[in-house]
This record gives sequence, structure tokens and C-alpha cells, in this order.
Amino acid sequence: MILFLKNLVIRRMDNIRFTLFLAFSVIILMLYQAWDLDYGPQPILTEQTASGQPVAADMPNATTATNANNALNNSQDVPLQSSYAEQLIIVETDVMRLEIDSKGGTLRNLDLLKYPKEKENTYFNAARKLIGLDKEKKDLQPIRLFNSEDEKLFLAQSGLIANSGSSKIASHHTIMDVEKNNYHLQAGQNSLRIPLTWTNESGIQVTKTYIFSRDSYLIQVEQKISNYSDQAWSGRQYTQLLRKPYTEPNANSFIRTYTGGVIYTEEDKYQKVDFDDMEDENLSVDNKGGWSAMIQHYFAAAWIPPAENDNHFYSKKLDNYQYVLGSYSSSVNIAPHSEKILSSQLFVGPKIQPMMEKIATGLELTVDYGWLTFVGKPIYWLLNFIFSFIGNWGLSIMGVTLCIKLLFFKLSETSYKSMAKMRKIQPKLQQLKERYADDRQRFNEEMMSMYRKEKVNPLGGCLPIMVQIPVFISLYWVLIETVELRQTPFAFWLTDLSAKDPFFLLPVLMGITMKIQQSLNPAPIDPLQAKIMKMFPIVFTVFFLFFPSGLVLYWVVNNTLSIIQQWYITKRIEAED
Repeated sequence: MILFLKNLVIRRMDNIRFTLFLAFSVIILMLYQAWDLDYGPQPILTEQTASGQPVAADMPNATTATNANNALNNSQDVPLQSSYAEQLIIVETDVMRLEIDSKGGTLRNLDLLKYPKEKENTYFNAARKLIGLDKEKKDLQPIRLFNSEDEKLFLAQSGLIANSGSSKIASHHTIMDVEKNNYHLQAGQNSLRIPLTWTNESGIQVTKTYIFSRDSYLIQVEQKISNYSDQAWSGRQYTQLLRKPYTEPNANSFIRTYTGGVIYTEEDKYQKVDFDDMEDENLSVDNKGGWSAMIQHYFAAAWIPPAENDNHFYSKKLDNYQYVLGSYSSSVNIAPHSEKILSSQLFVGPKIQPMMEKIATGLELTVDYGWLTFVGKPIYWLLNFIFSFIGNWGLSIMGVTLCIKLLFFKLSETSYKSMAKMRKIQPKLQQLKERYADDRQRFNEEMMSMYRKEKVNPLGGCLPIMVQIPVFISLYWVLIETVELRQTPFAFWLTDLSAKDPFFLLPVLMGITMKIQQSLNPAPIDPLQAKIMKMFPIVFTVFFLFFPSGLVLYWVVNNTLSIIQQWYITKRIEAED
């Protein structure tokens, strides 16, 4: 048994480079498959139910409160009607345009004016014109986050629920009065206030006010309850997001990011609540402060209740494949002839981390680096820091790459020294292979003896690289998740670092640098392995053709720096002979 194990170890030493590379490839494939299962796009479902969606099903259920007086008044499940028709309020600021439905003040059809869906590439269009082709068609309309279309349904809803024994109150089904139908943030104006009002037969008046500010994606929401009746009123406010799973048809199939719900609580911190979770069971979590959100690649919508208040977070699966995620507050009491304002905030916009950090604790975590967040956040900070001096995100990526190479300089040096020594003894290993072609055991024994004599460790070239892998993966997620890179130009034809290179020059250059780097490494003794290794630059070039140019730029710069370092070390080792 000891002899068998010894021979097994020797054989593995012989093929250690190929084995490690193959194992790493298998791990990457398994991680991708598991990640795709968890975070891949949900199927677009259009099946309709025969009965339609019950109106009350999308209301939060507050009957779980310990106090019997906090039970939801079931009589308000039926939408409250009024004598006037439902209206839409058009609101436009410097960063967004949206509609507010007079039915409950629901936010819908919100466009992010500074973020078009696609971007034209003038260099690519000029090249197409030279060969007689028409200009490439691009959708230059702004990103629409909230959407009232059935297939892409995504709404922000809010309202009030009355406790048992209190009179009816305005929910997101209640039609409310509006002052006017159009609001536009004028030059020199810093904010807009859009009020909606409703009064019930008992004398309870609700004024829901949306406050928009210049250059801000944060919307303040105030629900003022004025009790003009002779009876006390008690209840709570709720805020929720309603969404259908949907994947844009032109999304990059090579880049899979998470789309779904998340909540942040003091106990569990950042927690994903995907559509499958909502399908399986309803979320029910009590917490002080926190927030709930629906996120997607680059953008997010989050309801943020006051941090000092107790809140209950919930989710619901509705008919027609609709999902609700939100929270409701603890009960409040309003004495007769008094009033109270219940406030909340709604963030809806790009996931820019420095901006989100100022809004709510943990909101920047919607920029999801997974389990490597503790590595990804410092890398993003460095990227942002370099950009603050250079003002070019492409050069910032190159700067981060250089910093990482400097950080791992000694580890890389150890790896390249080991590879250089392996390359140096390669002719001797080939002679041993030819001499003991018919005696595999003797060849392995002689090979291990040569390793000891030459002081070469076959693992020395691989282990330092394995240590750096978490940093490389983190950098990958930073470059994929950073919205600042979206549609950001670098130089010349690279006008969008988040899109593929239109001329595929960067991926080809990456393949060339990979081939050069491979030529500096010791070739496998096994001819079959050598042929397989030669195919890797071609395979990776094809694979990288459709990757974001910012990510390919990183690999080109990283490979170039590695070539310089490895060439220098290899020449130095060979000169010592």
C-alpha cells in the first residue's frame, strides 16, 4: 500500500500543472452552474389565471400582532371608491421621469434619464459605413425601472392599514384627490412636493406627499393622518414593491447577475429573498430599522422606513406570477382632533456605492460581490480612489491591476522562479523520459531524484497562483457590478467598458499575451498534454469575445505585466547556469 501511494504521488507530481489547471477549470464550471441555478434569469411566464387576482391579496397581513387591537380591519380589503376618475400625475426632475397613479399614489413607469438602455459607438458606425452597411440600431431610450406593462410589471406601493375598531383608511387601492397632473423641476428649483389627499366619511383625512430633490434618486414620502373625528384612530403604514420576474432580451448571456428581492436587518444583515424563496414561503421578520429592496444588474429600488422604528418585513406570492416584498410599521394611535406624519424613503436608481452608503446602513451591499465582499469592497475603493485623480475608468482599471501585481509581486516571483527552474531542467526530464520509456516507475523515481537535486518544487509554481485566485474573482465581480463603468468610454473605439469590444481587438490581444505567457512556462512532457495546453489561448480568446471590454482590459494588462516579470526572472535563472 505504501509503495502504491508513493507511486501515485509521483505520478501526480509529474502531471501537477495539468491536473491543477483541469481541477480549477472544473471548479469554475461547477461554480458557474451553481451560480446560474441560483441567480440566472427566471423564465418569462405569461400564463394567466382564469379568476384574476383578488384585490385584497396584495395587502400586507398584520393579524400576527400580539395585541388583539392590532388586527387588520378586514372591511377595508375592498378598494375604497370615490366619485372622481383615476388620474395619472407626470413628474419630471433632472434625473428621473415617472407617473404617480392617483389610485393609492402608486409609482409606475419610472425612467432614469441619465442612463439610456444602449449607447452608440461612432467608431463602429463609421467602420460599418465604410463597408456599405447601415448604422447599428441602438435603443437610446432611458432605462425604465418601474413599469406598468404586464410582462415587465414593477411598482412601488404604499398606504395605511387600520386596526380593528378604527375607521377605514387609504391603502394603495384608494383613489385620491390630486392638485394637478404635471410637475416639472424648473431651473433654480431644488425640490418638488406632490400631495395626494383623501378623506373618509368619519372625518379622517390622509395627505400623502412625495418629495423629489434635485440630483437625487431618493424620494421622501410623508403620510399625514389628520383625525378630525371624535374617535381615536390607530393603525400602521406599509411600503412594498410588486414585481414580476423578467429578463431583458438583449442582456449579455455571458454575464449573469442577481435579480430579485433583498432585505437588510440588524440580526442577519444583507439577505437575499429571491422569487423562488417567495414562492416556497412568505417572509416574516421583525426588525428595528432595516430596508427591503428589489435589485437587478446596476439598478435597485429600496423602501427605507425610519431607522428608529420597529418594522415587520414580509413577502407574498400572488397570482399571475407577481411577487410582493415590503414592510409595515408598528401600530400608532392618533387622538381625536390631532394629526401625525408617518414617513419613509424610497431609493430608486443606480447602485453607486458612495451615494448609497449615505442613505441607509448596508444599502451599498446591493452591489453584490457574494462571499468575497470583504475583498471586493477594498478593490472598489481603490478603483474609485484612482479614478478621483485620473478621471478615466479605463486607466483606473489599469492602475488597480498594477497595484494588485505589486501586492502579489513576491508570490508571483516565487511562482515564476519555480517555473523557470522547471523550464531549465526540461531537456533533462525529456532525456529521462526517453531513457525509461518502458519503465514508468523508474522514470518517476529518477524524476523525483532530479527534483531534489535541482531543488525544484513542482508545486511551487501553482500554490502562489492559487492564493491569488480570490482576489482575481473579487476583481471580476467589481468590474461586472460597478455601474460607474456602464457606458463609460476608455479610449478610441472602446466607448463602453461594460460592453464587448465591437472590433474584438482586446480579446485577440488577450489571446496573444496568453500565448506569449504560455511560451515562457515549461511545456508538459506528455505530447497530448502539450497539445491541449496549446489550445487554451484560442479557447479563452473565443470565450472573451463577448465579455465586457473593461474586464478584458484587465486581463490584457495583467498578462502583459506578468510577461515582463516572468521574462526577467526566466532570463535571470537561465543566466545562472
